[in-house]
Amino acid sequence: MKIEVFESSCCKASNVYGLVERAMNESGVNAEVTKETDMVEAIKRGIMRTPALIIDGKVVCAGRVPEYEEVAKWLLGGNS
Repeated sequence: MKIEVFESSCCKASNVYGLVERAMNESGVNAEVTKETDMVEAIKRGIMRTPALIIDGKVVCAGRVPEYEEVAKWLLGGNS
């Protein structure tokens, strides 16, 4: 599983990356996680608002901080 977290570097940190790490640790999911702050790259990927979370190439959340329960469900293969 590949997880990408897009967060803006110019604004208050949203800590979506921290939510992902917590959910991985608590669920035992092993994944490659990267954090991106490059808005040009985000726009290339179709993301117009951050924070955003991409799992295996699919944008599952953008423009808001997801709830921990949502992140855990997505990591375990639940629908977005």
